[in-house]
Amino acid sequence: MNLNKAIICGRLTRDPEEKALPSGQKVTNFSLATSRFFTDKGGNKQQASEFHNIVAFGRIAEIAGQYLKKGALALIEGEIRTRKWEDQQGKTNYRTEIYASSLQLGPRAAGTEGGNFPTSTSNKEEEKEEEIPVIEEKDIDINDIPF
Repeated sequence: MNLNKAIICGRLTRDPEEKALPSGQKVTNFSLATSRFFTDKGGNKQQASEFHNIVAFGRIAEIAGQYLKKGALALIEGEIRTRKWEDQQGKTNYRTEIYASSLQLGPRAAGTEGGNFPTSTSNKEEEKEEEIPVIEEKDIDINDIPF
């Protein structure tokens, strides 16, 4: 049995970049940072961050482009893939990416306009906890994407 599944929760390191494939299908690229905290041998608290390249297609790409911004919290579920290509100088390059199959938006920061979710008209006393939507892409077979 084989399994290729990644589940990460982190913050965007830059705004998403939206494009369209020659077929017209939307594709959005962005990067997430995940951090871990630990205590080193000297007893000092440390933080180590990893950076993950995310690729989203179709409806997930549209939602990511519309609602995600630098610093936003997101949970991504997907498949890990590594692309290989040669540049103009003949150097071989590799890029490991997570092809998103599911996106869950994090909570919108209080009092911010244009965060993860549209701004509510209620005041802070009446503000309810927002439901966080989960978007899954069932209509796209990522094996058909020309990468």
